[in-house]
Amino acid sequence: MNLMRRALLGTLWAMIGWRPSSAKDPGPDSSEKVLQAEASSVTPRHVLCFLGRDRDLSHLSEAASQAIADFAAGFSIDEDYSQAEPDDRMSRSFDVCWDRVEPDAWDQTDEKAVADHQSVLYILGPSMAQAETVKVSMLALRLVERLIGAGAVAVKGESAGIAHGLDRWRELIRQGAEAQKAADGLTQQRIGRLAFAKRPLSARGYLESVGFHLVGLPDVYVPDTAGSERQIVAIIDAVAEEIAGRGLDPTLKERRASLSFNSTYEVDEFKFNPYGIVRLGG
Repeated sequence: MNLMRRALLGTLWAMIGWRPSSAKDPGPDSSEKVLQAEASSVTPRHVLCFLGRDRDLSHLSEAASQAIADFAAGFSIDEDYSQAEPDDRMSRSFDVCWDRVEPDAWDQTDEKAVADHQSVLYILGPSMAQAETVKVSMLALRLVERLIGAGAVAVKGESAGIAHGLDRWRELIRQGAEAQKAADGLTQQRIGRLAFAKRPLSARGYLESVGFHLVGLPDVYVPDTAGSERQIVAIIDAVAEEIAGRGLDPTLKERRASLSFNSTYEVDEFKFNPYGIVRLGG
């Protein structure tokens, strides 16, 4: 199936609380070695969705093309799914994707902008080696900045299904720029994670992250009995910071966690994490 189509269908499946029957069902008979071998062939990539205020896509597409020429080599406009007309699924899609962790991550002005949009532009990022994920995610933030400046009224990361209001995007862009100026790789990784990954989602007794692979990290699953939703989000973020700062193996040992490649997402879905899933025990 076309990768862009899978990304869009993934968002639609999330809206109705359903996953495709082809998704792997984790079980004791699965071979971790086979799954890890499959995962090793996958490279993550960004898919960005921009909504325009009118039916003339030229302002956004020209800004995107110029940004790609200026600093974002490897990104490209998806001509097949971009459209100079509204998409009536967008309000529901954004409603599923809004970041519900950061306070005031969006407001009614953002919701109205989504409802009133008149055009849709999709941009595909390059396939990323793990060592390049943070760098490319910072370029993706710069693309978001450029297109907001060109008139985009709403922005969504399709690879993990995450949306922020424009003010929140601007704050993430500012923080990312400061981290780049300071050459602070760990902070860049954290900002990229907050910008382009989503948490928490519910998955069979766990609350999970989705999209940490966009900054080169495994996703984190925490038992839903470990505390309130907000407490579990704090655990997910803390584990991600520990992996980034100390490494995977020390974090697994200290947290008494395991690394699995048995994902409910297929390898050709943008949400599939080739770096695995860190599962914390109950």
